[in-house]
Amino acid sequence: MLKKISTRKFIISFSSLFALFLIYLIPNDRKELDDIPQELEYVGTEAITSSVYLLDSYSMLGKTEVAVSSNNIESIAKETLEVLISGGVNEDKIPNGFKSLLPSDTKILSLSYEDGLIKVDFSKELLNTTKEMEEKLVEAIVYTLTSIDGVDKVIIYVEGDILTKLPQTKINLPSTLDRSFGINKEYDISSMNDINQVTIYYINKNNDDYYYVPVTKYLNDDRDKIKIVIDELSGNSIYNTNLMSFLNSNAELLSAVEEDDMMYLNFNEYIFSDVEEKNILEEVIYTISLSVCDNYDVAGVVINVADEEIYKTVLKSIE
Repeated sequence: MLKKISTRKFIISFSSLFALFLIYLIPNDRKELDDIPQELEYVGTEAITSSVYLLDSYSMLGKTEVAVSSNNIESIAKETLEVLISGGVNEDKIPNGFKSLLPSDTKILSLSYEDGLIKVDFSKELLNTTKEMEEKLVEAIVYTLTSIDGVDKVIIYVEGDILTKLPQTKINLPSTLDRSFGINKEYDISSMNDINQVTIYYINKNNDDYYYVPVTKYLNDDRDKIKIVIDELSGNSIYNTNLMSFLNSNAELLSAVEEDDMMYLNFNEYIFSDVEEKNILEEVIYTISLSVCDNYDVAGVVINVADEEIYKTVLKSIE
């Protein structure tokens, strides 16, 4: 019995010593590893994104952002157009709640960029769409491509021929397209006189995420476009019940001056979400700024309150 106890004590003691020996060795090994120079390759965490206009659940084109792998204009153009193709190679980039609208099997035969103009040639499958989606298809292409910094105009070809007429709706297209073509068009006109075309960005919601929806309105109103934009965004009711604006109905535009490629807007204090902190909601800033940049040839917007600069946003470059 005593022999068994002694043997057990010996085994326990030996095990403890062996464990201490291992602990002693491990730190030395780590120290040697720490002394070895190590080269680390840092990958930039700031992703490159570009805007793509996709169909939301209300069949309106909404502004979404997708990651792109290059900052080269032609590469971005090709990648973003491929997001627009149903079942295309970049379909996995489409955010939840949206869908592409270019017909499947549509191919980009060629694409080139020069001096602010993108020329893109599609296969004939581009026109295999419904009558209701025909014009929206063109809107999505034009707005997606002109979202790329440096791109102002687009020429759409189909199998080598410039697309100048939509086959189903018979809508005539200018050979060179830009944002004056409009998007999510809404007509509120009673006569053919004094028709003003104004694009206004509203807000919609998908699950818990807000996104921006541009609406080009045609109306009999000869006021400056910026006054129409602010009146629409601060109105108590918006024509489409799915769309929203967070601009306070008491917010008043006191003056608007276009100078040095910027639009300077002076408001009363009702533009603030918090008067003490002088905060303006991000959604208010961007509905105004995006609307201004679509209607005026400016790079961005400066928001003043009582002639004090509160916020400045630059959305594009002006050459």
